[in-house]
Parts: sequence; C-alpha cells; structure tokens
Amino acid sequence: MEDFQFDGIKRVSVDYVQGILQPTPTCETWDQIWNFQAKPDDLLISTYPKAGTTWTQEIVDLIHNGGDVKNSERAPTHIRFPFIEWIFPSVVSGLEQANEMPSPRILKTHLPIHLLPPSFLEKNCKIIYVARNPKDNMVSYYHFQRMNKGLPDPGTWEEYFETFLAGKVCWGSWYDHVKGWWEAKDQHRILYLFYEEMKKNPKHEIQKLAEFMGKTLDDEVLEKIVHHTSFDVMKQNPMANYSSIPTEVMNHSISPFMRKGTVGDWKKHFTVAQNERFDEDYKEKMADTSLTFHFQL
Repeated sequence: MEDFQFDGIKRVSVDYVQGILQPTPTCETWDQIWNFQAKPDDLLISTYPKAGTTWTQEIVDLIHNGGDVKNSERAPTHIRFPFIEWIFPSVVSGLEQANEMPSPRILKTHLPIHLLPPSFLEKNCKIIYVARNPKDNMVSYYHFQRMNKGLPDPGTWEEYFETFLAGKVCWGSWYDHVKGWWEAKDQHRILYLFYEEMKKNPKHEIQKLAEFMGKTLDDEVLEKIVHHTSFDVMKQNPMANYSSIPTEVMNHSISPFMRKGTVGDWKKHFTVAQNERFDEDYKEKMADTSLTFHFQL
C-alpha cells in the first residue's frame, strides 16, 4: 500500500521511556508527566491506542452530562479530554490542558500501567480501561499511523505486522498493555471493558459505565446515548471525528480517523500465513493470563 507524504509538517520522531516507544516530545517532558498531580475526583479513560478510546470518551461525556448532546458538542474530543502524555508541538499539550481544567476532570491516557503517573492510583481515581482484540487493534493502529503525522510512518502492512508483533510501536506491546491493566483491576478502582462487548450490547455496557460513574440514567437517556455514540453518528460528528485537527497533522484522505469501527475487519488484511503466525504468538503470550478476547461477533 502506497504511503502518502503530506506537506509542511514532518512526522514526529520517537524514543524510549523505560523501554516503551513514545513520541520524542513526550520523552523530553517525561518528568513532568510522571509527576502529574491527579485529583481524587478525576476520571481517567485508559486504552491501548485505537481500542475504542474516542467512542468511550463520547459515551462518558454524555453520561456525565445526562445525555445533553449539545453540551457534548461544546468542543472537539481532544479539547474536552486532556490526553495527559501527549505533546504535539504548536497544537496541544495534554498536561497544560489538564492543569487548566476545572474539576471534575475527565482525562485520557494510552500509558501502560507501569508508566501511569503514580498520583492516579495514590488518589484512588476511578479508571475506565477498554481493551480490543489484537488483530482488529493492529489493523486500526496501522491505518491510524498512515494518516497521523504525530506517529511514525508504519511502512507497508507486511512490515507493520512484524513491528506490532514485536511490540515496537508507540505505547509498547499490546500484550503487556492489556495484561498489565487486567492484573491491576482488582487492586484499584478500574472498570475493565471490552470493545467487542460494547459493539455487541452497547446499552448494557453504557449502563455499566454509568453505574461505575455513580450516575443513574433513565431508559430514554440511555437510548439517546446509544444512538449518539453509534459509529455512523459519531463519524459525522465534527466534535468527535477529529476533522478539526489540521490536515497537515491528520490526513483523513489517506484514511479517515473514524474508519470502520467493526469487529473482524482483520480478515480483510491478514494473509493465511500471517494469521497462523499471529495465533501461535497469541497463544504463547496469553498463556499466563485469564484474559480472553473475541475476534469476531
């Protein structure tokens, strides 16, 4: 698949923070990120990249404001939810945004649990974690890297398959990420959700989220949130589809930010050989956990 170069802005370079690849601006301000001061009433949404983050943010915002759609259209996603470790030169710094935001704050991270600023757990913050099956997650991340200058060029699909399998992508290995948060969920206030379950039964999962957040929703509001956070509606919502980010940074003509949002799209990308290799790797790396995933609905 041909990779497009888009004008003006160079792709961000990457480096390591404790063995985890991160955009260089994040590495350069790591001490500040690590020392970030969470507040007890912060709500943190944590995911591996491209595991349903924006979807969950939209759901959480609507639960928080009682289904007030207009309120959720007050600003684009990246303004409403500071992304704590993200620094994109001349566009946004998550730390600054978070520090300027009045409480209660809803924040976002992609950090693996061992790199999470300690204050979140010290202050006993509520954390929502969403995990997605690794085959779809890989495909989605690949297309995201193609269109997003804030991340490295993914190369060809064949190259990316190897990169992802080796965990040499930003925010590290998918396996370490989902397993690390899974192991932490019983010691902390972490609600662990699955993308596939959210797809299969959004109403049930939204209800679960509302309960975790201490909110009661009547059926009408619940249905309204289900509708407003469906993929087709969100794809058309300029406050949720990242279309407000400059094209030089995110080029939606290469691949839209809201691409498919389905379960099982990996089948259109994986060759038979890749699938066999992936399954072998998965079996080996998931042998030590009770965590399981669905690869189709």
